[in-house]
Amino acid sequence: MRFLIALLIGALSAFAFEPVGWWPLIPLALAGLCELVWRSKSLWQALAMGWGFGLGQFVIGLNWIATAFTYQAAMPAWLGWVAVVLLSLYLAVYPALATGLAWRFSRERPFALVLVLAGAWPITEWLRGTMFTGFPWNPVAAANVDTLSKVVPWIGTYGAGAFVVFLSGALWMLRRWEIRPLIAWLGVGVALSLLTDWTVKETGANPRQVRVIQPNIGQQDKWRPGFDEQAARQLAMLSMAPGGRHPRLLLWPEAAVTNPLEDSRLDENGAFARFERQRATAVIGPGEYLLTGGLSIFSNDGRRIGGAANSVFVLGQGGRELDRYDKAHLVPYGEYLPMRPVLSAIGLSRLAPGDIDFDSGPGPETASLPGWGKVGFQICYEIIFSGNVVDRRNRPDFIFNPSNDAWFGRWGPPQHLAQARLRAAEEGIPVIRATPTGISAVVDAHGLIVRSLPWRQVGVIDAMLPAPTSPTLFARFGNVIPLLLGFLLMISGIVLGRTRR
Repeated sequence: MRFLIALLIGALSAFAFEPVGWWPLIPLALAGLCELVWRSKSLWQALAMGWGFGLGQFVIGLNWIATAFTYQAAMPAWLGWVAVVLLSLYLAVYPALATGLAWRFSRERPFALVLVLAGAWPITEWLRGTMFTGFPWNPVAAANVDTLSKVVPWIGTYGAGAFVVFLSGALWMLRRWEIRPLIAWLGVGVALSLLTDWTVKETGANPRQVRVIQPNIGQQDKWRPGFDEQAARQLAMLSMAPGGRHPRLLLWPEAAVTNPLEDSRLDENGAFARFERQRATAVIGPGEYLLTGGLSIFSNDGRRIGGAANSVFVLGQGGRELDRYDKAHLVPYGEYLPMRPVLSAIGLSRLAPGDIDFDSGPGPETASLPGWGKVGFQICYEIIFSGNVVDRRNRPDFIFNPSNDAWFGRWGPPQHLAQARLRAAEEGIPVIRATPTGISAVVDAHGLIVRSLPWRQVGVIDAMLPAPTSPTLFARFGNVIPLLLGFLLMISGIVLGRTRR
């Protein structure tokens, strides 16, 4: 019965995240989880409570993954829900580790349980984001970005998760009428007010304008034969629409141009790629640039395809390629098929069109754009990886995050945007998102949305490029901070659990 309750409160906690956004469900659910762990009679029961909680949260919160399967005609749609459940069965292991540690070291001391759980949570969330290529989707902090963006620059997303779990545990302890949680609430509130009073200075405004294009091209049309001509006209029309200042920086979504923009084969394919670049840049004038998602085709001998990449191109007038970024953190089953010989033999395939697996790039890079400063790149879900979105040796002035959320249903896009906002607040760097169907947005260096376009709406965003801040504490030290915080809380809880009443 307790396992079913854990499953239920985990499922309810999923509604704390976008697009529902009932964020109070998170502290209430975590307080309920503390009670379930406290009542556990063995380590296995405590592990089961965390596993059931995680299973319920991930199955509901990741329902958008099932939607992606509806765009792959080669596989049945019901297979999407099988994928969601199987993935959730694995992801739930991480909250189970946190609850198991909390029970093991609390020694029947409620405050010790809270401390160990709050310390173990950021460590297990970090592990979830790094193990087996990582999938850190919907960390606890993503449930209330507006509030937690004030502490994220100091302790990171995972540290903010520890903060939420600690306060949830204090809420649970209030039912016991103990004074310590009240003192804890007061201490954390004072610390939070001090942190938020230390304003991070912006490094100066950039008076240049950016234009983000959202053509509202759905996944059902994007790769349809012959649709590339219509898409090109739609992108050009929106790019040339009146209202923008000159010179401009144009930003198009991930894979906005479906035909390759670079092809190293020495035949008509290479010439066609040059034509696509010239057609795309016909909308820009002197001193303007186009940043667009596109495909790169590689060839070792100039004849046969040797590889491909999901790329962002920095293009100038006449189709000049000034720089290119190749996506480094690829999506399993989306951009490459793991164990291809085995899985393809049983009828499985990539969810995205094409039989060629993408090659991964070297990681975060920074390009210089005269007049606009330095830009970093993160393609699609690369933006969800805390501490791994910028080149720290060459800090950018803003991050361009082109994405294609067109096949992630109603829940995926707003959850994706929430995590992009966390990256902006962590690093003190604005993030500009361009997506084909929304939600496109300009996010400032504090994680606040300056301008956005709703889901499934055609339009453009004309906005002044927000300024970055000076490097935040997290930008300097990365996830060392939340991991140290987690271990400090855990050790404090273990010591408290071993002391006599």
